[in-house]
Amino acid sequence: QVQLVESGGGLVQAGGSLKLSCAASVRLFSVYSMGWSRQAPGKEREFVATISGPGSRTDYADSVKGRFTISRDNTKNMVYLQMNDLKPEDTAVYYCAVGRRSYYYTTSSAEYDYWGQGTQVTVSS
Repeated sequence: QVQLVESGGGLVQAGGSLKLSCAASVRLFSVYSMGWSRQAPGKEREFVATISGPGSRTDYADSVKGRFTISRDNTKNMVYLQMNDLKPEDTAVYYCAVGRRSYYYTTSSAEYDYWGQGTQVTVSS
């Protein structure tokens, strides 16, 4: 059974940084793409970053490009999201996601599943 546990959220001032972590209990973790999405109150879920199984490909939503960095450690079954220059509009619950198909990289949110509870990020102005 897949389990994703997000951590690292918190309250930070605008311009600050946070690093989110996702511990994944996924068999053959390194062959699955991973991603991060977020959902703010009253808004649709936004897919913000994806990374391929080996970690060689990454993609970002325009809203976070240049400020967020996704990475993974396949030896530890971990995925990270380094968030710099945070803005109040980054306030949301952040979720880790795992790709549905092995050896397949996509940026389509429809191809990912969510198994975690999320971690709250709040950016004050």
